[in-house]
Amino acid sequence: MYQDNDLKRIGEMKNLAPADFTAWVNLDAITGRKDGKIPHKVRELIAVAVAHTTQCPYCIKVHTKNAKKAGASKEEVAEAVFLAAAIRSSGAAAHGGMALRYYDEE
Repeated sequence: MYQDNDLKRIGEMKNLAPADFTAWVNLDAITGRKDGKIPHKVRELIAVAVAHTTQCPYCIKVHTKNAKKAGASKEEVAEAVFLAAAIRSSGAAAHGGMALRYYDEE
């Protein structure tokens, strides 16, 4: 479903919604900050984990490569992925209570 060529369409989106595009670019730039309290490598590892929870293949690719450039090891990337998996599965379990409540409703 996902194709790398789809990323080329972001330029079209920029033309269609320039103010929104600029706001998104500025928001996205916080991931790469090097002057924050959270070190750059950790920021990218967080981004890797979040990308796995949002299931964005483009974000996974970009942030994994950025994490490597920032000095993250392959083991750190793997741990970030499993942290994301653990949190995501916990969300499913937490929503299980809702399923049981709906089941018990008249």
